Amino acid sequence: MSIAKNENIKIISLGGQGELGKNMYVVDVDGDLFVLDAGLMFPEEEMLGIDIVIPDITYLKDNKQSIKGIFLSHGHEDHIGALTYILKNIKTTVYGTDLTIELVKAKLREDEFTDKVDFYKIESHTVLQFESAEVSFFKTNHSIPGSVGICLHTSQGSIVYTGDFKFDQAATELYQADIGKMAAIGERGVLCLLSESTGAEKPGYTTSEAVVSREISNVFHGASGRVIVACFASNINHIQHVFNAAYENNRKVAVVGKRLKTVYDIALKLGYLRIHDEILIQASEIEKYHADEVAILVTGGQGEPIAALQKMAKKGHKQINIVKGDTVIIAASPVRGGELTLYKTVDLLFRAGAHVVTNRTVFVPGHGSQEELKMMINLMKPKYFMPIHGEYRMLKAHAKLAVQQGFSNDQICIADKGEVVEIKASKIRPTSKVPAGNTLIDGSGVGDVGNIVLRDRRLLSQDGILIVVVTLHKSDKSIVAGPEIISRGFVYVRESERLMEDSVTIVKEAVQKNSGADFDWSTIKQDIRDSLNSYLYEKTKRRPMILPIIMEV
Repeated sequence: MSIAKNENIKIISLGGQGELGKNMYVVDVDGDLFVLDAGLMFPEEEMLGIDIVIPDITYLKDNKQSIKGIFLSHGHEDHIGALTYILKNIKTTVYGTDLTIELVKAKLREDEFTDKVDFYKIESHTVLQFESAEVSFFKTNHSIPGSVGICLHTSQGSIVYTGDFKFDQAATELYQADIGKMAAIGERGVLCLLSESTGAEKPGYTTSEAVVSREISNVFHGASGRVIVACFASNINHIQHVFNAAYENNRKVAVVGKRLKTVYDIALKLGYLRIHDEILIQASEIEKYHADEVAILVTGGQGEPIAALQKMAKKGHKQINIVKGDTVIIAASPVRGGELTLYKTVDLLFRAGAHVVTNRTVFVPGHGSQEELKMMINLMKPKYFMPIHGEYRMLKAHAKLAVQQGFSNDQICIADKGEVVEIKASKIRPTSKVPAGNTLIDGSGVGDVGNIVLRDRRLLSQDGILIVVVTLHKSDKSIVAGPEIISRGFVYVRESERLMEDSVTIVKEAVQKNSGADFDWSTIKQDIRDSLNSYLYEKTKRRPMILPIIMEV
């Protein structure tokens, strides 16, 4: 291998720092940009009406000629979900394992993306040569097959990006991590380790998937009615557990959910799901079997399961509804901020007559706990350490683990989104910032909803809106019609007649006060807002959004 002498190495997080999801990192080696993952994040509670959130890619658009490729660690939405939007703006090669690439292609089709994309399928032994660096990969253990860590070899040492990982000693062949290769990379010399931090607050080891498989089979065995399993569509390991449990307990399996069927078909075609054909049935065939002969695997529209379970509990699902005697296994953790929704869903399921299993033995995360994170650090033996992929408290917990492993504070860098971390002169430190933040996707709109729109939506959700319509005479600005006041989400007009009458009087006074020779549209509208706002707050202690509409005839 021949690597040019590298002078400048920089690491930039465009997403994934101080948050869960939206993972996107850039390694700049002498001006060549290597993009690691391109994920989305589901909206937080205050992002009213927003469908998904992706990273701000202004920096990539401004430097698109320097991008050498987008390198994907695995096929989960928080690592590939933003690709549709990025590839509309940036033409570059996308590198990933066969399953990851096929999941990306399916997502592009789902988003009706028709442009040609240059895909390059890699394996764990693939080595890619670029002018400034060499890129290699190593297998990691996660909840989806085809997961890899990414290693950029430079003349100063390797930059290692772990992706999502854990170390499961009982993992089957498809999920086994290449620990020997990780150790070899560490012996060769790692300049900086970028390691995920999701499980940094959890002591010990993450429970083995073998325990989960056994527990799910036990639940199947003990259930007298149908078994309904809800999981994330891309959690292929859990899907495999369900098929194994069904086969062991002589049950047929129906797969319900568009996204789940897509992932299932891809994984089956590539050999990442191993099932007995005779146990698979269509949802329309469920009624042909006794309740204790059936299992149903289900997800929702975004590939997450909670929304689908809610519909089923409320008898509103198109195909499957909860009946008394069903056993429901929720093999998924709620998305951030979704804990309350999960608890309400469980309550609805119990009300519908189901027995619900949500304990940790039927679901374990695909992320390593503290001892596994320490193991990664020990295998790689990096000169510098940069915790990534996690909320800030997780990054701090991970940094604390590194200190316990003998690292000094000068060797550890916790960077914010957009900070340019430079490795130079035996130091690692943030030196500058690039644009970074959230791009909000609402329907077909990309980035056209900003803080002001969200503020307006928040105000509308809190106190409603009051629309004031007044028609004036063009010549003398006298009132020809109105004022008419329309309330939405503020008060029920029929029960607030006095309030509405007084509001009409206040609007008339504001119009008449401003109808002289120095008539000004903006002034009259502001006076209507101010006078109405003061009166309504005094009477109701609410501040609705007030929209004056003034017309001339």
